[in-house]
Amino acid sequence: MSDTSKIAKNLQAFQIAINAHDRENPTHNAFGIGLAHFDLERLGFDEGEQILPGITIHADSGVTGNFRVLCDGQHDEDLEREAEEADVVEAVAVERQVTVAPYGQPDD
Repeated sequence: MSDTSKIAKNLQAFQIAINAHDRENPTHNAFGIGLAHFDLERLGFDEGEQILPGITIHADSGVTGNFRVLCDGQHDEDLEREAEEADVVEAVAVERQVTVAPYGQPDD
């Protein structure tokens, strides 16, 4: 079993992340926390264990040391919208003959 202070800090971080997710995505419902399998074992959690009311632990293929808020929403829609906005910016830049380079890289 892991040190109780480590578990308490993780539970606090989970609750903060869930609150932030729910505030930023009011139409999505969080149902779990995704942890790398290594972290799940290291912290002493069991797959499917309820750690907060309505929130269960799930093993996933994420990076160790990180966790993810799992929800019933489609966050891919946000990524698609950002990609469309990037396409519009690129199209306007081409139309106006402006070179767009990532921040910190010099123009060619």
